[in-house]
Amino acid sequence: MLNIRTVILLCLLFISVGEVYSKKADKKEKPEWAKKDIRDYTDADLERLYDQWEEDDEPLEPDELPEHLRPAPKIDMSNIAGSKPEDLLKMSKKGKTLMVFVTVSGNPTEKETEKITGLWQTSLMNNHINVERYPIGENRVIFMFKDGSQAWEAKDFLVDQKRCELVTIESKEYYGKHSSKKSKKEEL
Repeated sequence: MLNIRTVILLCLLFISVGEVYSKKADKKEKPEWAKKDIRDYTDADLERLYDQWEEDDEPLEPDELPEHLRPAPKIDMSNIAGSKPEDLLKMSKKGKTLMVFVTVSGNPTEKETEKITGLWQTSLMNNHINVERYPIGENRVIFMFKDGSQAWEAKDFLVDQKRCELVTIESKEYYGKHSSKKSKKEEL
């Protein structure tokens, strides 16, 4: 059995070995920004510290990366030959955020626009099309799709709605089937 002196000596030995092998960095070896008090760090200093922290981490999976750093989707050129231009756009927007502008026909109030577009959003979500809705005017909303390829399916649904005046995707306008602007445009 160990007596108390032996235990104390072993503890002192472990402490001294820890002190010897744990070396504190010299102030001269540290970069200038690391010598500051943590409360005085700027955003750039914190960013450098974060980068050092992340150096040894494993790289993120492609789906965990921010959207602008994700690799572009692979487009199969063999399927493009006889397809419509919209199909090519769908493939290029796969997995990327896309905003679609929708105008409600007539002269609706903001409350009416909220109600109508809310119903459209619910219908799209029930069809497994993930969409967020942001009102931007009395008769306009933005539908934002996390997967941009779903925007064209949503467009097909929206242009069939009675109160849909106009759907704009990638600066291309699609008039609703009951749109007053559509009939005026056809007359010209």
